[in-house]
Amino acid sequence: MRIVFMGTPDFATHILQALIAKHEVVAAFTRADAVRGRGKTLVASPVKKVALEHDIPVFTPKTLRKADVQKQIVDLAPDVIVVAAYGLILPKEVLDAPKYCCVNVHASLLPRWRGAAPIQRAILAADVQTGVSIMRMDEGLDTGDVCEKAYVEILKKPLDQLTDEISRVGATILLDSLDKIEAGTVEWKKQEGEPYYASKIEKHELDLWTGDSPEKAWCKVRASSEGYPAKAILGGREVRIEKADIPALRDVIGMSVIPRQLLLWHKRLFMGFSSGPMEIVQVRPDGKRSMTGAQFAAGIQGIKRAGVEWQPTEGAHEFHDEQLRKAEEDNKHGKGTHAQTRGGNFSKDHA
Repeated sequence: MRIVFMGTPDFATHILQALIAKHEVVAAFTRADAVRGRGKTLVASPVKKVALEHDIPVFTPKTLRKADVQKQIVDLAPDVIVVAAYGLILPKEVLDAPKYCCVNVHASLLPRWRGAAPIQRAILAADVQTGVSIMRMDEGLDTGDVCEKAYVEILKKPLDQLTDEISRVGATILLDSLDKIEAGTVEWKKQEGEPYYASKIEKHELDLWTGDSPEKAWCKVRASSEGYPAKAILGGREVRIEKADIPALRDVIGMSVIPRQLLLWHKRLFMGFSSGPMEIVQVRPDGKRSMTGAQFAAGIQGIKRAGVEWQPTEGAHEFHDEQLRKAEEDNKHGKGTHAQTRGGNFSKDHA
């Protein structure tokens, strides 16, 4: 089939490559080159790089609402438009452009985690499972009918590993779905269950907070990325916590750690939280290379005597102050907290 592909990040590249191997991808739409790194150089999106490697025409419009862009898409005469983490809204004119439909490879088990950050929200909610859905797009926010789902165990996986696995699984079920669409045998089913909304990750949201449980802090670390790191001030230095873990009980017998305490125990570095410790496996101080927790601790005086505290970043304070202000404002207007933005311990039985 003739495919117009729309996507931007690494998540979308496995899907694009699978389409290239089996179908005629006539164009790739992606976000414009963005400034990256300290050199402030323009860097192409992962999807653009893959498309250019295969001599596929690339388009980077700022919006799909302009008539000339919509005509461009119609003139490509696609059988299907495939969308995977594109980042722009498809108006009705684009939704109506392909012969069959527009399909979205969405990284969640819809209707759970509709929206911008489904994988991060699944990790932060401590879900035990997530997955991928093949959805026929409509004008709503991830509200369209679904023809295929696949489940993926979250376990201890960090964001990059989980994203890669979901992307590869999504590519497989997408190809099967496209075969059924072309053959006229596809079965679209309405989404069932309570919707949860995966709002985008906010700046400093993943910075560690003194009121976090060790499990919540660990989820923040696993959900973090270059753009939205999990940070804290350790021994007076702001660092990104790149890898962490919840220690087994047998590994902390005899250890005493209190909230906000930083402790080196048997050559392993621990942070104290409201209900126990989290082990720091790997950190990256600002402007430095990544190192193990023990390597970082070697430069902190008094760490073995348990006289060192860790502190939230200034950004963490700003984020929590803003959340408190919003909560007070909602209570004042009787809005309360939207329960559908949260949820945890999701399993297949809840789908």
